[in-house]
Amino acid sequence: MSFEQSQEVINDYEKLLESDEEYNVIIHAGENENVEIIHGHSNILRIRSQYFRTAFSNELTEKKDGNFIFIIPNISPQFFKIILRFIYCGKIDLTKLQILEVLKLLIAVDELKIQTLILYINEYLIQHREFLKQNPIEILDTVYQVIQNDIFSDLCDYCLEEICAKPEELFKSDKILTLKMPLLELLLKRDHLFLDEIVIWESLIKWCLAQHSNISKDPTQWNKEELMTMERIIHRFIPLIRFYHIPSADFITKVYPFKKIIPEDLIDNVLVFHMASSERLNVDIQPPRKPKIIYDSIINKKKFAIISSWIEKKNQYYYNEKNIPYDFNLIYRASRDGYTNTAFHEKCDNKGATIVVIKIANSEKIVGGYNPLFWDSSNTFKSTYDSFLFSFTNKDNHKSAKLLFSLLNKDNLQSAKVGYSNGNTYSISCNSSYGPAFGGGNDLCFGSGTYYNNAFGGGGYFNGTWYSNTNVNYLKNFKIICFKICWYTNIRIRVIKSYKYDEIIKKRLMRNVIFYFVYFVILFTVLVISINFLNKFNIY
Repeated sequence: MSFEQSQEVINDYEKLLESDEEYNVIIHAGENENVEIIHGHSNILRIRSQYFRTAFSNELTEKKDGNFIFIIPNISPQFFKIILRFIYCGKIDLTKLQILEVLKLLIAVDELKIQTLILYINEYLIQHREFLKQNPIEILDTVYQVIQNDIFSDLCDYCLEEICAKPEELFKSDKILTLKMPLLELLLKRDHLFLDEIVIWESLIKWCLAQHSNISKDPTQWNKEELMTMERIIHRFIPLIRFYHIPSADFITKVYPFKKIIPEDLIDNVLVFHMASSERLNVDIQPPRKPKIIYDSIINKKKFAIISSWIEKKNQYYYNEKNIPYDFNLIYRASRDGYTNTAFHEKCDNKGATIVVIKIANSEKIVGGYNPLFWDSSNTFKSTYDSFLFSFTNKDNHKSAKLLFSLLNKDNLQSAKVGYSNGNTYSISCNSSYGPAFGGGNDLCFGSGTYYNNAFGGGGYFNGTWYSNTNVNYLKNFKIICFKICWYTNIRIRVIKSYKYDEIIKKRLMRNVIFYFVYFVILFTVLVISINFLNKFNIY
C-alpha cells in the first residue's frame, strides 16, 4: 500500500516561508531606497536553485551570526518574493504581471538558475507572442543588457527583425530620441533595416541632439566645445551609415552641413562618388540596406528565383536560389489583412512593382501575376508589355520552368508557365471595386472575396485564353498574398556643385602634378648619371 500527500507537504513549506522562523539566510534584495530584507532556509534554496547551491559551496560567502548574507541589488523585492514562493511551494501566477514585468522576472530567474521556472516563463511568453510582435522596442529596452544570454538572444533578434520590417514606427517618431545607445547601434548594424539611408541619418542627428538638448539644431551655430561634443557622440555611428547610398541632392543639403563632425576624407570620397563617376575610389562601399526576404508556405525561394528570371524575360538561363537579384517583401496576406478589395488597396496601393500569388485550396496549383507598375484605386487601366501571369505546381522542378507564348502550348500544370502582356490598354486594371486584376476580361482577377479568370473582354495575356490553362474559373476557397519587389542599383547621380567639386579636383590634380614631377626628376637624374657613366669610361 502506497500513500502520497504532496499537497500537504507543499502547504507546510508555504507556512514555513510565511512564518519567517528558523531561517539561516538573510537576503538584501533591491537597491537604494527599494532594499528589503528577506529570509530563507539554506537547505531548501540549495536544492531548488543552482545559484544558491554554488554560493553555499563557496567559502567566501559572507556569514554573520551563523546566517548566510546575500546582497542582490539587481532583483527587486517584488520579484524575489515571487521567485522564493516558487522555490518553496512551486506556485506562481504570471497573469497578475504585465508582459514586460514577466520579462524582467525571467531575467531574475535566469540569474538564480531555476531551470523549471525558466521553461515555464518561456512557454508563457510564446503564448503571448502577439504582444512581443506589437511592442518590440519596449521588449528590447527591457532585455538589452542580457542580450548575449542564449535565453534572450533569439528574443532580441526577433524584436530587431520586427523593428527593421516596420522601421518608420521608431525612426519617424519621438521614440527614437530615448532609445539607448547600444540598441541604436544594434539597429544601425542591420542589413535589413528597410529605410532610406537619409532618413536613418536624419534620425541619428536628432538622437544625438536629444542627448544634449542645449546644443542648437543649426550646425553653423555650434562653438568649438559643442562641435567636440557632437563629434564624440556620433563618431561610433559614422561607420554604420551607408553614405554612398544617400542620393546626391540629399547628401549636399542634409549631410554636408554637418561636415565638421564627419571625417574629411569620407566627405570628399562621397562627393567624388556622385560628381565624378569616372574617378576610381579606393574605398570599401557597403551594400545598400534591403528588407529581409520573407518566404511563405505558399511560395518558396526556388519559385522566387524563377519569377525573378521572368521579370527579366530570361528564357534560357534562370536565376538560382543564391543569386536572386530582388527582394520580395510581404505586404499583404488575405488571411491576416482581410479578403476584401479595401484591405488589398490599403496595403498595396502605390507600393511600386508587386507580385500577387494565389494558392488554390485542395490543389497543388499556384497562380499569380506581376505588376511592374503600381496598384491604385483610380478606376483606370494601365498598359505595359512587362506584366505577366504565371502558374506553378508545388513540385519544385527548376528545369520545368518554361515560357508560354501562345494558345498552341498545351503543357499542363506539371510545368511552371508564364504569359506576358501583349501591351494593350488593359494590361493592369486598377479599380477600387476589385483587388488585383490583370487583363480587360479579366485574365486574372480577385474581387469581393472571389478569385476568377474569365477573359470575356478580350484579355491581354495568352491571347485571352490563360484561364484554360488553369482549369479554374471561379473560386472562393484560396489563399492570396502580395509581395512588394525591391531592387537596388549602384547608379551614380551626377550633381554639379562647383564650389566643392572644384576643390576636390584641385586636390587630386595637385597630387598628380607632384607625382609626375617627382617621376620626371628621378628619370632625369638617372639619365644624367647614365650619361656621365658612359663619358667616364668612353663607352659609346
